[in-house]
Amino acid sequence: MADLAFSANDLAQVRFAVSLLWEVAPSFRLLTSNAAHPVHRPWIEQVRPRVLAAGLDRGWLAELIGPSGYIPDFLNPAPTGPAPTPAAERDAILASPADRVREDLNHLARHQGHLGPRLSSLRADPPSYLSKVTQELETYWELALAPHWARIRAVLDADVLHRARTVAEHGAARLFDDLHASASWHDNALTLVHRKRDMPRRSAGAGLLLIPSAFTGPGLRTRVRPPDPPQLAYPARGIGTLWEPRLATGARALTPVLGRSRTLLLTELDTPASTTALAHRTGLSPAGVSQHLTALRDAGLVSAHRAGRSVLYARTAAAETLLAAASA
Repeated sequence: MADLAFSANDLAQVRFAVSLLWEVAPSFRLLTSNAAHPVHRPWIEQVRPRVLAAGLDRGWLAELIGPSGYIPDFLNPAPTGPAPTPAAERDAILASPADRVREDLNHLARHQGHLGPRLSSLRADPPSYLSKVTQELETYWELALAPHWARIRAVLDADVLHRARTVAEHGAARLFDDLHASASWHDNALTLVHRKRDMPRRSAGAGLLLIPSAFTGPGLRTRVRPPDPPQLAYPARGIGTLWEPRLATGARALTPVLGRSRTLLLTELDTPASTTALAHRTGLSPAGVSQHLTALRDAGLVSAHRAGRSVLYARTAAAETLLAAASA
């Protein structure tokens, strides 16, 4: 059990952030564990073949993110804003001080028993090899998370909105008590039941950064690394319905606006798909599908993500909002 004490200044520095990097390690573990998952099974079945085909189960991430245990802190730099871009989070990793990277890898070696040749090279010369790590992270992002990010982000944003409303209506104490079963607020301190090491403020940093996560699992994950604020990743509300099919019941109302074919394609993109798959499912010609997808992409309703030799198309947050409004 560990306590994190709060002063008035610490409470004033509590903030939320949505971070794709906090989704990388737990989602990667799910994909490489060959285990079933009651919630994420639809996502795993779609994504695992692409990740394995790209060889990511044999690369840098596989060595940095083991099946369990410690994950190097430099893979989770503190987000500088409420929702940093993939490029900003990549740059934060590239800016990691060499001494901190070496310290993290030494800690990882104590957990794993040794470091392989790849990570030994990274420890010897972090500035030269961190770019290889971030290149692989970008590949993983494009294959596994980016095509689904609009859906994931909607759940994370809804969680933040709920927590912010809780603070506004009931205060910070209710926020911390409702965050997770293993977290509780008492006597100006946040108590975490299953954390092994204590979190004194002199070695934890000021404030607290709360990060909702879709993949972090049933428990909490913490990162305590001054001068960054302590970070606490927790399971977001609504994860249980994350991958359930979302029937666009009111999509017919969009037909006069977008046209029948483009409306049909938007409804078919409940899960990311290639041009060929969409043509097969809709009966439209591949050339017609490509033309309509280009128009939808130019309008900000569809995003494209390369997956090996294919390109996967996905609905954007704007498209989700449009379909929800039409259904309402």
